[in-house]
Formats: sequence, structure tokens, C-alpha cells
Amino acid sequence: MCGIVGAIQRDAGVVQTLLEGLRLLEYRGYDSAGVAVLDAGAIAIRRKAGRLERLELALTDGALSAARAGIGHTRWATHGPPSDENAHPHTDAEGRVALVHNGIVENWAELRAELEASGVRFASDTDTEVLAHLVGREVARGSSLFDAVRASLARVRGYYAIAALSLEEQGARLVCARSGPPLAVAAGPDGVYLASDVLALIAHTRDVVFLEDGDVAELELGRAPRVTRIDGTPVERPARRVEWDPEAAGKGSFPHFMLKEIHEQPDVLARTAFDRLRLESGDVDFGVPGFSDAELRAIDRVQVVACGTALHAGWIARYLIEGLARVPVDVDYASEFRYREPVLSASTLALAISQSGETADTLAALRLARSLGARTTAICNVLGSTLVREAQATILTQAGPEIGVASTKAFVAQCVAAYLFAVRLGRARGVLSLQQGRELVSDLRLLRPQMESLLGERAVSEVRAIARQNQSQRGFLFLGRGINYPIALEGALKLKEISYVHAEGYPAGEMKHGPIALIDPEMSILVVASRGPLAEKVRSNLEQVRARGGHVIVIGSDEESIAKSDEHVRVPVCSEWLSPILNVIPLQLVAYHMADLKGLDIDKPRNLAKSVTVE
Repeated sequence: MCGIVGAIQRDAGVVQTLLEGLRLLEYRGYDSAGVAVLDAGAIAIRRKAGRLERLELALTDGALSAARAGIGHTRWATHGPPSDENAHPHTDAEGRVALVHNGIVENWAELRAELEASGVRFASDTDTEVLAHLVGREVARGSSLFDAVRASLARVRGYYAIAALSLEEQGARLVCARSGPPLAVAAGPDGVYLASDVLALIAHTRDVVFLEDGDVAELELGRAPRVTRIDGTPVERPARRVEWDPEAAGKGSFPHFMLKEIHEQPDVLARTAFDRLRLESGDVDFGVPGFSDAELRAIDRVQVVACGTALHAGWIARYLIEGLARVPVDVDYASEFRYREPVLSASTLALAISQSGETADTLAALRLARSLGARTTAICNVLGSTLVREAQATILTQAGPEIGVASTKAFVAQCVAAYLFAVRLGRARGVLSLQQGRELVSDLRLLRPQMESLLGERAVSEVRAIARQNQSQRGFLFLGRGINYPIALEGALKLKEISYVHAEGYPAGEMKHGPIALIDPEMSILVVASRGPLAEKVRSNLEQVRARGGHVIVIGSDEESIAKSDEHVRVPVCSEWLSPILNVIPLQLVAYHMADLKGLDIDKPRNLAKSVTVE
């Protein structure tokens, strides 16, 4: 969702620091951007609807170049359409306070009515401006910014991360607070900083303090951030070392982050898995508490909760856990799970999957599962995220920063983590023998060169040709069976996300129960067809498509299916359990090249946000 940055630095040029931070947070999705800085005894604000380039253009006069303290924001609209007036930062009527906000103030209407009744006039349609006026009123009454923020938030219901600055302070200070969306603070050699993602902090320091829900932090030069609860109770939040390489947030020689991240997937496999594999014992060692034999033997059911692409990884986890560990698995949209009164027990493991660890619905689902007595485990990419802190055990995916809004390498990392967990669970329960464990571990080690072959020039050129041939089609139907059915869902989702064309994923066996009515020559059918026990069934579905004039594209290793296709991408033969990791790569590339041919904004697709931190 919205991106927040803030800085107080020893030298001038904070505007450039804020812009660089906002540039790193563009992946979160936004429709407007703005900054507020302390400048010559006043708060100066620049804000623009549209891309960050419009804000940069409004700052080219250099009028704010001497500023040393400020906050910045990229907004994803919730209240009021994208406009200069609705862009953040917002201020109170007297210009004492500037404030930026991610989230939703649920009781904003009643607070706004109260403020208007006292004579306050509003300049925007946002819920955020209510916060600016509340804080400004407290500052006018003589409160410090820190106390004003705490007093104002005590009246707020909702889900928020905020940052504020004020004219009334003795020396420059920033105050920020969190109740839901992520926020982190850090002190480096050249200044103090805050951001809604560590990506905007690691250029300044690797030691980061992650705020927790209900925290309020004050930043000033020369000392560590002061953190309290909203009621003023001091708390200690130790800094955590972030090992991400700042260069990983760049595109390198690739034209888009998405393409770079697709090509990183063989390395992601290695980082996620190889240090954890134990060939001698045919097992997996996560190196963290929560995965002992005794703990895993106590599990008699797994409940997966996730959203979007992570949910598709959850479906793959279901096939892996049931097939390898023989434990029943339920998979739910986190947004539905939290409202359906689920029945869990102490022997249920709630497995939450999220790239960011900040997905609002997934966090709420995990908390509900815990309140119902279930054990909790997370598959997540971000150390220090809320999900990682709240889960009883975590499998970190080690994918590194993923900037493209349409997830690719994080999805593959989640699938690999699910495979590792299924092997560990199967070995702990005695369902997998030593020999079976060794074979499963060896199969995973052999996968990396096969992934690399799908990213070679020949394979990529085949995919590019398919995208070119099919870019004008009316619609796309993705079909898969068994463990590759979720890959059909994921392939369709990627095409929708960045190419803006209608695409639907379906179990191949269900096609004749409705979707077959859509098939004609203007409908392309992408069939995921790997060797395995269901290959013959997939071929039968493929023949049904051909008989009705559908254009058939096969992605997979089944040669008989490939022979029946109009176009194909041949995928290396591997274990059926690992075939989704190979099969998804050509589908990611199909979506990428389709969007590229259409000239679309691949890394920042319309209406989407990388981390969905509100309902």
C-alpha cells in the first residue's frame, strides 16, 4: 500500500533523500506523491497526483534544497480520488503540523464532523486530514509533537502507520506510530530515518528497529529512536541486522524488475533450500525452533491461510503435505477464513503464507487461528515483519527484496519452502523412509540447472514468440491437474495482473462443466502438462479443446501432449512434486512478454499494490 519515508540528516539535501526512498517504494503501488520539509521556519509541502516524476518536476526549482528534515509519501487511494488536493502530506489549518498516513481511520467521519463543528475547514476528501487537524490542535494547546500524536491516536479507531513533523519543536524531530501497516526506524551515521519498508533504510544503515502495533517513536539527531506505547509506557525495541544487499533493489541490466526477479529464481531456490538439506539423513533442518519431531508428530491437520499468489503456493503446499506427510490440509482465502467461524484445535497447525509478512487479511487469519488454540507457523520473506514476529515458528524464504508488484521469485520460494516443510513433516512422522527422504532431497538439488535452462535464450525466445502470436486473443484459459492445477491459477493471475486481459485458471477435469462453452478460435488454452499419473487425463482434456477449435499451448514435459499442441514450451522432466516450480517459469514469461508487447507498465500495474495492508 502507501509508502512512507522520513529523515533528519546532518547535511542539507533531505528532499533528495526522501525522493530516493520513495523511488524504492514505488513497487507498493500509488497514485500520487508528496513531501513536506522544515524550511526557513516553515513547513513547505509539494505534492502531485500521478507518478513520482511529476513530484520531482515540481521540485526542480531547488527552493527546498537546504532542508534537513522532512517526510514523504506515495498514496494508494482509499478516501477521495487521486488529485493534488488528496495527495499527502496533509497539514492542519495553521500549518503547524504535516502528516502522512498509510491505512484507514475507521471513525474518520465522526471525527471530521466534530472538527467541522468547531470551525475547522477541510481541504481534501481524505481520512488522513482528520489526523493532521487532531495533532495540530494538540500542538496548539502546548503539547509536544510526541504527546500530540499519542493523544490524537488515542481517539482513533483503525489501521494505520503515520509520520509527522511540526514547527513547534526545539530542534527537528519526527514522530511516527504504527497500528497495522509496517513501519521501521533507524539511526545511521548521517542521520535518523523512518520508512514503511526496510528497502528505503538499508542505504543508510543495516541496523533497523521494527515498530510493533501500538508503538509511537520519536526521532532526533544524536540519539537512538525513543519508543513508547500510545499511553506513554517506554518499551525496548532492539535493532535487527538486515542482510539484504542494497544493489538487490536495482534492476541491473534488466529493463524491468519483474524480468530480473524471474531470472533470479534459480538463485532463490539455492538460498531457500540448499543450506537446509541433509542428504545423509534424508531430511531438512530449518535451524530454528518449532520443527522438532515431537512438535510435528503432534499435528493432525494443517490449515493454510493466504491471499493472491501466496494462496496458490498454499494450494501447492496442500498437495505436498498430504502427498508426502499424509496429513490432511485445508486451504482458505485469508479474507474468508477470518469471517467464517472456523473450527480448529490444539493439534491444528495454522500455516500463514505471505511475501511481505504484513498482509492484513493473512495477519488477521493467523491471529484468529491462534485465538482458537491452533499452533502457528509462517512462510515469509521478510525478517522482522509482523507475521514473522507473531508466528510461533517461521520458514524464511530468503528470496531477497521483490520489487515487481506481480510476484514471481517470492512465489517460487514459497513453493520450495512448502516442499521442505512437507519433507520435514513426513520424516518426523515416519511416513517417509530414509531412502525416500534422500531421493526427495536429491531431486531438489538437481532442480537448479533445470530452472536455468528455462531462462536460456532459446526457451525465452519460444515464450516471446507465443506472446507475440497470442497478444490479440479475446481471452485465455489455463488448465492444469493435480499439483499443477494451482500453476494454472497462478499463470492466469499473472496475465491478468500485468497484461489486463481476461484469463481464467481451471482444473482441467472441470472444463467440461461450464468453461468449455467459451472455447473458440479466439480463445487461447494454455495447458500445463507434465509427465505423471494424470498425464493421460490431461491429454483427454486437451483433445476436447482441439475438437472445439481452441488454440492449444502446452507448457510441460509430456511429449504426447506437446505433439497435439499448436504451440509449446518444453519443460525438463523432474519429480512430479517439483514440476510446479519449473512449469510456472514459462507462464511468468508469457505474462511478462505479453505486457511488454502491449507497452504496459509491468512493474507497477494499475490499481494494484505490492503489500495489501488494509481490507
